[in-house]
Amino acid sequence: MTLRLSKPKHSLKLRRKSRFSTPSLILLSSLAFYPVSSPALAQETINTRIGKLTFESGYPSKETVEKLYDEMDFQRAAQAYIWGIPAVGLNEWRRAHYNVFGGKSGEMLNYFDFTEKLGILTPNYTTPYIATFIDLKETGPFVVEVPAGLIAGMILDNWQRVLADLGVVGPDKGQGGKYLIMPPGYGLVEAEGYYVVEATSRDVLAGFRLLGADKEKAIAELVPQIKTYRWTVAGTGEAMPARDAGDKKWSQMPPRGMAYWDSLNEVIQRNPVDERDRFILAQLKFLGIERGKPYKPDERQTKLLEDGVVVGEAMAKANTTDKRVEPPFWEGTHWKHALVVSTDQRALTYDQLDERAAWFYEAVVISKAMLTQPPGVGQRYIASYKDSDGNWLNGSNTYKLHVPPNPPAKQFWSVTAYDENTRQMPVTEQGRPDISSRKSDIAKNSDGSVDVYFGPSAPKGKETNWVQTNPDMGWFAYFRFYGPTEPFFDKSWGLPDFQKIELTPSMAIQ
Repeated sequence: MTLRLSKPKHSLKLRRKSRFSTPSLILLSSLAFYPVSSPALAQETINTRIGKLTFESGYPSKETVEKLYDEMDFQRAAQAYIWGIPAVGLNEWRRAHYNVFGGKSGEMLNYFDFTEKLGILTPNYTTPYIATFIDLKETGPFVVEVPAGLIAGMILDNWQRVLADLGVVGPDKGQGGKYLIMPPGYGLVEAEGYYVVEATSRDVLAGFRLLGADKEKAIAELVPQIKTYRWTVAGTGEAMPARDAGDKKWSQMPPRGMAYWDSLNEVIQRNPVDERDRFILAQLKFLGIERGKPYKPDERQTKLLEDGVVVGEAMAKANTTDKRVEPPFWEGTHWKHALVVSTDQRALTYDQLDERAAWFYEAVVISKAMLTQPPGVGQRYIASYKDSDGNWLNGSNTYKLHVPPNPPAKQFWSVTAYDENTRQMPVTEQGRPDISSRKSDIAKNSDGSVDVYFGPSAPKGKETNWVQTNPDMGWFAYFRFYGPTEPFFDKSWGLPDFQKIELTPSMAIQ
């Protein structure tokens, strides 16, 4: 900028006498450079959903900067909770495999009875499970040997994306086979006689469910044939048989408080970073979680992380129990698909953030079999959290679920109650959270339909079709179709909502 208010004295020529004296001219010249007084800074206050924000000459005040950064990091923590649900849920089971059950890397553990399955998120009460965790950094290439028979399974990466299906919907088509899992970056190998699977993470889960009608026979015949072992070009290691997990108290539920971030940080440190997740990791850096660096959040970060867990889980509950990602499965009811995410967690134009959180907040594992399209194979799960009046299911009330005749399930159907808080099977005096078509003493109506009752006590004469609930505790239900048939897919058969009923003195068990 060029200032022309003042000129050198020798060039100043006045044609007539000025009204100003020489001192006055000097004063006017100096005022152009030095204001007599500084005006007050222009201040503006904006009311927002996070409170008042103050700006001085357009710039945020010191207090506003602090508030905005706290809000940014809190929001990021809440969203990172939702983002991390699939990995943390699986990591908690991985920890239990090693630290609670004393399992080896790749050693299959059996989860057959109520106690063994109690720690799993929304397991089927009637179905035997066998599962293992494999640390591919420790083992190198690893083999899972699948027997022939009515068995379904999967191999998942640490985000619970399907790397391979096993058994009846896998490439072996139920005829059995050997699956060779290669560590990340190892590259493909030529291995005749094996189905080669390329892992995308260091930690993977391999698991099965037995689907035969005779549970004890399936366990006796198939489980001894399940084997796991290391593999090299030169040969294989010693085969490990499956064993019982044991009667131990455990939980696979994502923990609350700072334990959630401890588990998520462990996942981040142990496994490769996906391109899709780099922006999330950039946000976590300001909360003290960064790959390759010690996890030591300071006091401010700890407070924001703790708040993020509380709000993040509340968002996850809403996202799961009142799903907005799809409409009711049967029109006019509150039943919705429980499993709303694809096996690779991708949609056509985006990755399924809310969809995967809606499933993995209350469940664990996924496979192509659980999203089957061909009638008569695989499984489908439909969930309900509300009664016919649109009220949440509550353990203090008694409900009736009418199952119409001829449920579209080639193998069997089951309906199971789960605790809203833990998303696990509720612990009751009855010790059975499920009614299934395989229940030998199930009572049927004259038309072949079945009425199932849920409540703190059984209606008189309905004991065999009753599932006990815990008073004052919320619960929800999964209705499973094993081998769903055409009426399921075209919706010519449908379930009504849970009906709340009042037990009269004559109906109640004394």
